[in-house]
Amino acid sequence: MIKGFYAAVSGMIANAMRQNVLAHNIANMQTPGFKQVLTTVEDFAHTEVDYSPGNLLRDPAPAPVGMLGLGAQYGPEFVDFAQGGLMMTGNLYDLAIQGDGFFRVQTPDGLRYTRDGRFIRDAQNNLVTIEGYPVLSMGNQPIRLPEGDFNVRPDGTITVNGATVAQLGLSRFQNPAAELSRAGGNLFAGPAQPTGQGTVQVTQGALEMSNTNPTRLMTEMVEVARSYEAAQKMVQNQDELLGKAIASLGRIG
Repeated sequence: MIKGFYAAVSGMIANAMRQNVLAHNIANMQTPGFKQVLTTVEDFAHTEVDYSPGNLLRDPAPAPVGMLGLGAQYGPEFVDFAQGGLMMTGNLYDLAIQGDGFFRVQTPDGLRYTRDGRFIRDAQNNLVTIEGYPVLSMGNQPIRLPEGDFNVRPDGTITVNGATVAQLGLSRFQNPAAELSRAGGNLFAGPAQPTGQGTVQVTQGALEMSNTNPTRLMTEMVEVARSYEAAQKMVQNQDELLGKAIASLGRIG
């Protein structure tokens, strides 16, 4: 009977954690460059159930009956690196990557990667993210912009008044889901040397939007809420059964 409690409570915990991730995805539906987080739920290790015979002298060894499930547990999370839709903004400092690839930025914690192309020119004429992190060149150096007309070619070449200033630091990874880890906000941590091959295409005056699907997210949130409620009712039922069992034992004594 206690195992029923474990199964129900583990289901509640798994669904509560799924709700937190779904809420995080929903909150970032309008965040440029955001990559949704996918959740998994796994079975706990099953335990073998044995039947103990009534006559231990005749049948001393218990006979196996089958396997008993002990509920579910929250499994690994995965980042979905699928391309989000492009939105034209007309802002020359907004940059979007089409296809695979990441911008390189320098943070207090070191080199990070992002798909969020909301860049600005700061007071020192450096190209930075909206958080103030320097955007890096192919040589992993901050990009300083002279005064003038700012343009970015599809290959990431930055020009000001027609003169080449720098090349955007763009990285591709062979398997982003395995090589990159979330590092807060829209940032990812990963190896300093890119493992992917090929060029990265940049579109100026546009932003890549979140790759979330609002309809699917809301549907999943409803499903998880119902599953949580069902597990909660199981806990209540197990509590009532346990109470009746204890009361019956009291009467027998």
